[in-house]
Amino acid sequence: MITQEMIDRINQLYHKSQDVGLTQEEKLEQKELRQEYIQTIRTNMRANLNSISIQEADGTITDLGKKYGGVKTE
Repeated sequence: MITQEMIDRINQLYHKSQDVGLTQEEKLEQKELRQEYIQTIRTNMRANLNSISIQEADGTITDLGKKYGGVKTE
């Protein structure tokens, strides 16, 4: 899970990289923080997409998470 402190640190490292550059340790930290951020976004997006249901023309409800997202039927 991404915290506000992690987002602030990502932004701080970005601005420092634009101003004076980063050390190798800071570059590694920036890479790891960005990867974690992207993974969190992907996880949240997948959960949102898997929770979508649509009503078909015939009135039936299709759960797209179960149909396409690999969500198991209970």
